[in-house]
Amino acid sequence: MTTRTLLGILTPSSNTSLEPLTSALCAAAPGVSAHFARFPVTEISLKPQALGQFDDEKILAAARLLADAKVQCIGWSGTSSGWLGLEADRVLCKRIEDATGIPATTSTLALAEIMQKTAAKTLGLVTPYLDDVQAKIVSNFGSEGMECIAERHLGISVNFDFSEVTAAQLGTMVGEVAAQKPDAITTFCTNLRAAHLVAGWEAAHGIPVYDTVSTVVWKMLRMLGYDTRQIAGWGCLFSDVK
Repeated sequence: MTTRTLLGILTPSSNTSLEPLTSALCAAAPGVSAHFARFPVTEISLKPQALGQFDDEKILAAARLLADAKVQCIGWSGTSSGWLGLEADRVLCKRIEDATGIPATTSTLALAEIMQKTAAKTLGLVTPYLDDVQAKIVSNFGSEGMECIAERHLGISVNFDFSEVTAAQLGTMVGEVAAQKPDAITTFCTNLRAAHLVAGWEAAHGIPVYDTVSTVVWKMLRMLGYDTRQIAGWGCLFSDVK
């Protein structure tokens, strides 16, 4: 029987970017496939109703559905702990593992690990988010040892609209933060159509770019002992970070 690597991906309900991008990324990884479960997310803000979308019980219900597919790892392909605090993701992963018996990780925890593994201290932050959400992310990252020395954001709160941001807009923002020479750049939102553009930005600016659609896949594969050097065309993360 052919050995398969089955990744379970938790997905915001209004996200239209991460599924095609994750599937395309997995297509570059022999034997790997991604399987998705959604839970309700439509708005990103600091309003109580928006924060309530990330209640663990809703996410755990989706994780249990992924467990039915016998996935080998579960990843939250989302960035909510950027403004909620990374401890929220640490607790969530423990709860997923307790509920399903399957190891779990998240885009944001993976990013923090990548920064640590590469000894990167400074970060360029590119998001579509509101001013106050962006400020929370900068503060929370700082408390985790990731100093944002450059940032750009678009002031959008409707989650679906993040997927409408153009490659040209993203390229401009990445270029502007790259000009400040951070150790690394992150496109921090899994509903941005960005992951497939990373290799081009790295070539243009000479700075590693870690997209959050990619970071969670990288970490899941590493947790399963998969050699990510097999994955070409998706940035230095997969070839250089071990």
